[in-house]
Amino acid sequence: MRADRLVATLLLMQARGRVTAAELAEELEISVATARRDLEALSTAGIPVYPQPGRGGGWQLVGGARTDLSGLSAVEAQALFLLVGPAAAIAPEAKAALRKLVRALPDTFRADAEAAASAVVIDSSRWGERQKVRQGPVEVLQSAVVRRVRVRFVYKQVVRVVDPLGLVDKDEVWYLIAGTDKGRRTFRLDRMSDVEVTDSPADRPDDFDLSVAWDEVVERVERRRGMVFAVVVAQARHVFVLRDQFGRHCEVVGELPDGRVRLRLAASAPIMIAQVLAGWGALVEVEESDAVKAELARLGSELVALYR
Repeated sequence: MRADRLVATLLLMQARGRVTAAELAEELEISVATARRDLEALSTAGIPVYPQPGRGGGWQLVGGARTDLSGLSAVEAQALFLLVGPAAAIAPEAKAALRKLVRALPDTFRADAEAAASAVVIDSSRWGERQKVRQGPVEVLQSAVVRRVRVRFVYKQVVRVVDPLGLVDKDEVWYLIAGTDKGRRTFRLDRMSDVEVTDSPADRPDDFDLSVAWDEVVERVERRRGMVFAVVVAQARHVFVLRDQFGRHCEVVGELPDGRVRLRLAASAPIMIAQVLAGWGALVEVEESDAVKAELARLGSELVALYR
């Protein structure tokens, strides 16, 4: 969990005063790129962390080494607790870490820090639904990733033994990115069964970066999904809604003199574009894609026949 790493990173810098990204990566068992991003995230959030280039350089806190958090300003303390606070609602370990951090702050900062930590609550359930519970293998696989040991499970009726590299929560669906004999693969946790952690050490590339690896997975999936294109014209004020419906497959490609915009939409089939656009009626006009126009005409004829 990234919140845990940010806390651990800050406490390590408090103890040592100055660290390099490589040292941090070795200490926390993460990649150098991930360590560097965590350091930059702390700096962006307002924590007084800055890099020193050159030989003997690294990252350090303004003012030098400290063994507590008393060197943080009120604003900096609030920024830190806003970062890690939401994790405390779902991770008991993060909640315990926050309590220790609060006790380490100066008395005058504690009230604001506690308020910042409780300012955000993450509710992943939709209205009318119960709170979602993590899928069963998540905790087991997290442990395997941290311990760097191989895991065995059944996937699509085939027994797999893989090197777990990282977990991703994508809109309440969990995925495992793992190394296999045939290269890196992605597995859905809700399709796994009989998950077991082995004693065999896992092979984890030194340069592996989970966020980069997941971006590559998303890009491949989106390419497969977006094989059919249509060019449409709509009012500029409707663009944000169309982007919400089509995601990254909605691109503005031009502006018209009357204030409307030309958009390029994509999906895996003409019917998938037509089904969305049918709800817009005449507000969105298809300029290019005979296949999408034909699907819209067919849907219109069906509706007229049904409700005439």
